[in-house]
Amino acid sequence: QVQLVESGGGLVQPGGSLRLSCAASGSFFSINTMYWYRQAPGKQRDLVASISSGGSTNYADSVKGRFTISRDNAKNTVYLQMNSLKPEDTAVYYCNAEIRPHLGFGYIAYWGQGTQVTVSS
Repeated sequence: QVQLVESGGGLVQPGGSLRLSCAASGSFFSINTMYWYRQAPGKQRDLVASISSGGSTNYADSVKGRFTISRDNAKNTVYLQMNSLKPEDTAVYYCNAEIRPHLGFGYIAYWGQGTQVTVSS
């Protein structure tokens, strides 16, 4: 069974940094694009960043220049380096990955359980 397990959230002061990790485990054939989303209380879940299997990246305007998404294909892991954090970055951060379970199957979207990031003094 495929699982995405996130780590790295926590409490940080404004201007600080955090690095989130999300590792895919279980049996599967391949991973396509990987994503980070976030959801603040009372708000919808928004896309933060994405990275293709070839390393092409995209970012939400609100995080450009502050966040960096990367991946290690050998470890089936995606990272989100968050710098210059602001209180408005406070949210639960979720990873999402398009995973092909077997050769000949299509890609299925899997979600992690979420990790809380709180930016406060």
